[in-house]
Amino acid sequence: MLSNRFPEDPAQLQPAPLWRRLAAMFYDAILLIAVWLVTTMIYMLLRGMVIGSEAMQMEADAGKNIGDPLLSSSLFLATFFFFAYFWRRIGQTLGMQVWRIRIQNPDGFKVNWSQCLLRFFGAAASAVCLGLGYLWVLWDKEKLSWHDRFSLSRVVYVPAKPSEKKKKK
Repeated sequence: MLSNRFPEDPAQLQPAPLWRRLAAMFYDAILLIAVWLVTTMIYMLLRGMVIGSEAMQMEADAGKNIGDPLLSSSLFLATFFFFAYFWRRIGQTLGMQVWRIRIQNPDGFKVNWSQCLLRFFGAAASAVCLGLGYLWVLWDKEKLSWHDRFSLSRVVYVPAKPSEKKKKK
């Protein structure tokens, strides 16, 4: 059975600096574009099978595909599950793995699905406020963003293990 607790002592891990968080966000944005392309392709294929290619072409010519609520909902859900899957499973998205940062509870345990949802919406609110929620780590005593506080989680820097450092040499 897999443990829900990370192996490192949470008291020994430092909060992730803003620049690492932003770098991971950039990497994840590139991956998210690929997820959106695949989601859109699947949606359009299924939609074409349901209403037919001629009807789809007529809708496209009339501009009815712009702002399609079902496609928008599909992209929104794909975005949530992209992040929540990685946060819940290993505490890191692929971009976070590269920059050696991880989301966890203050006690060192993995976040739960409720926290993933709160974090996702909190991050969206942070972005809508012109990124102020992300920049908040610069002023916060505990180096927490709005969505860290909202979801009762934190982003920590995970230093390389001694065995990983030796492999690089």
